[in-house]
Amino acid sequence: MYLDKTKKEEIFGQYGKSATDTGSAESQIALFTYRIAHLTEHVKTHHKDFVTTRSLTQLVGKRRALLDYLYKIDINRYRAIIKALGLRK
Repeated sequence: MYLDKTKKEEIFGQYGKSATDTGSAESQIALFTYRIAHLTEHVKTHHKDFVTTRSLTQLVGKRRALLDYLYKIDINRYRAIIKALGLRK
């Protein structure tokens, strides 16, 4: 499995407040970014996998919604997560 418990804890520890901080917007955005990168590689190899393509589109939308929320709530946290993850905008 590409995303096990230790990898999640590592992502949450790096971008969240602690390794068990699964609820903050930053940790969720980081997790979505990791999953998006993995699914993007899969879709590049299997270009006819439309179910995964749809899932990828949904994940991108969820991440965008969280980023919009973070932008409205705290612009500094938004800028920090964008810079840390290397996302555009």
